[in-house]
Amino acid sequence: MRIKGTFLDEISHDIPHQNWGRKEWEKDFQFMKEAGIDTVILIRAGYGKWQTFHSNVLTREEGAYRPPVDLVNMFLELADQYNMDFYFGLYDSGKYWIKGDYQKEVDVNKKFIDEVWSKYGEKSAFKGWYICQEISRKTGRIIDLYADLAHHCKAISNELPVLISPYIDGIKNVSQYLTDTSKKSNAISLDQHEAEWNEIFDGIKNVVDVVAFQDGHVSFDDLESFLRINKSLADKHGLECWTNSESFDRDMPIKFMPIKWEKLLLKLKLASLAGIDNAITFEFSHFMSPQSAYLQAGHLYNRYMEYLEQLKSKNNGFHKVGYSI
Repeated sequence: MRIKGTFLDEISHDIPHQNWGRKEWEKDFQFMKEAGIDTVILIRAGYGKWQTFHSNVLTREEGAYRPPVDLVNMFLELADQYNMDFYFGLYDSGKYWIKGDYQKEVDVNKKFIDEVWSKYGEKSAFKGWYICQEISRKTGRIIDLYADLAHHCKAISNELPVLISPYIDGIKNVSQYLTDTSKKSNAISLDQHEAEWNEIFDGIKNVVDVVAFQDGHVSFDDLESFLRINKSLADKHGLECWTNSESFDRDMPIKFMPIKWEKLLLKLKLASLAGIDNAITFEFSHFMSPQSAYLQAGHLYNRYMEYLEQLKSKNNGFHKVGYSI
């Protein structure tokens, strides 16, 4: 099991920004390439009033602030330069869908998707879409939101694949704003998780192509069981199932630090045992990069590269994680 893709954490709201320019980002793409990464996923192109490029839609309708650089264009150029597939993450209002106004979230995003495709659709590295509204349960009209946005993305882009990365409502699903490391008492059961995601997948199966569940919200003892359910349900409904193997630690009172290598390795092995072939991570630049603001991230990179060297003695070369269309 190798990590073949990573999120790009722009725009973030709970992890410190590293204030990188093109020079630092290009160096990071080089590190990613050396680590075998061939897919990069913009976590979200806008959040609230912050945006990664000057969007007329978000500026007009959400009062978004004008950014100093076009990060989307830069990421697309770097992805093309280093032969990586780029998935575009949509806009998260941070308010509409959270308060139950799912239609408003969809309406803003449809205009935004049209603008994005008109601006960047001809870029050769643009290979898919990411719906950034992260969920763990079947709440409200979330199935309609996913289905509507995915359908619009595919219709405008000649069926480019759509990715989602939900999480599991496990014992570690506690607020990132608390230093408390106590576990959630009312975590979801395996049976309830299976029932709710069976219904969600049934509602999105014809428009969402890939699901990559985050792997950090459940105990290590329970992780394989949840991963097996995720894989089984994805297979049943015709979705590809990847794992989003988080490279930060949810067990520490400091939110969030690079994960211990032993933990990341265990999670990758459990995903492999569950029958999952492809892994992405949240996220390389903060938690695995040698130039991260966190010194431990570079050491994690070294341990991971040693692991790849061990794998090379058993297998030859890398294969692309990209969805086949």
